[in-house]
Amino acid sequence: MASIIELDKLSKHYASIAAVDDVSFSVEDGEFVTLLGPSGCGKSTLLRMIGGFEEPSGGVIRLAGQDVTWTPPYRRDVNMVFQDYALFPHMTIGENIAYGLKLMKLGRTETAQRVTDALELVGLHDKIDQRPHQLSGGQRQRIALARAIVRQPKVLLLDEPLSALDAKLREQMQLELKHLHEKVGITFIMVTHDQTEALVMSDRVVVMEKGRVAQEGSPHLLYDHPRTPYVANFIGTTNFLDGQIARAAEGTARISVAGVELEAVTDSPRRAGEAITLGFRPEKVRLLSEGESGENEIPGEIAEVVYYGLGLRLAVAVAGGGRVYVDSLLPDRLADTAVPAVGQPVRMALSPGNIFLFDAEVA
Repeated sequence: MASIIELDKLSKHYASIAAVDDVSFSVEDGEFVTLLGPSGCGKSTLLRMIGGFEEPSGGVIRLAGQDVTWTPPYRRDVNMVFQDYALFPHMTIGENIAYGLKLMKLGRTETAQRVTDALELVGLHDKIDQRPHQLSGGQRQRIALARAIVRQPKVLLLDEPLSALDAKLREQMQLELKHLHEKVGITFIMVTHDQTEALVMSDRVVVMEKGRVAQEGSPHLLYDHPRTPYVANFIGTTNFLDGQIARAAEGTARISVAGVELEAVTDSPRRAGEAITLGFRPEKVRLLSEGESGENEIPGEIAEVVYYGLGLRLAVAVAGGGRVYVDSLLPDRLADTAVPAVGQPVRMALSPGNIFLFDAEVA
């Protein structure tokens, strides 16, 4: 599949501050790519440079093979959906959507048909004569999408498109936006700080850290194979424990940590005595029942129990002063008497393949 967007050593500096620092990656035609990271990591600046709203300090931006680094926004075949939707309050919904088509000098018949098709696509064909203030937040968001898509751009840029919505509507719109992308088939590049949005909607996620790409790949790859503690902690929740390599062999290592020795799978050479940081997901930890044994047993004591509907998050205090978080579903709506109590001793099991190993100096 051909690349529709190519970024080559792209940078943006404000005085001595590097908002975007030597970023290179490409986006394939039809992909849904999300730029993910905390505030100040450079993701929105990067998106605005792709759209032509910020001039880079260095590097090249190519759109469909053409250098558009210094091309103004209105001459790039891209469109952008902003956080606040930027709908014209004095215009009807139909007029809002048609505005960009008038700038393209399309005929009245084609304009009307495209507006109708765009409204059908977002399921709001009956709102054509209403004004933005008459619509809900979710409806305004869909109109903003319709207005952007109606021009049939090669790339649609979305800057935190769901940030103004409440939690329940936001969850609903995640799937609607994903389905819309599947219907229209054009390239979507979205910015968000919300890991759930990134995992649910994206074909590929680019995790940003201090203006650079920390790691990029499919949601599955980033979740199961994070390269750094930063990525592991930003994509999902991760337990971290400091330890030391006790002994190592090809493909495996034994680590002294939290008063026990654990076995982990490793794809890089390790040496005895090396300081190491372990990471593992709370849902990968299993509480052992009395008399049961398991791989990589870790003893501890329940320090906190948090109920969140479908299950529990347990904080388990372990040797050395650390805490291990365990996510446990509640099968058959367990009775309160079956819920572990604070102060209760427990044993946890963890598969060697579910442990991430990070060099201590980068943890």
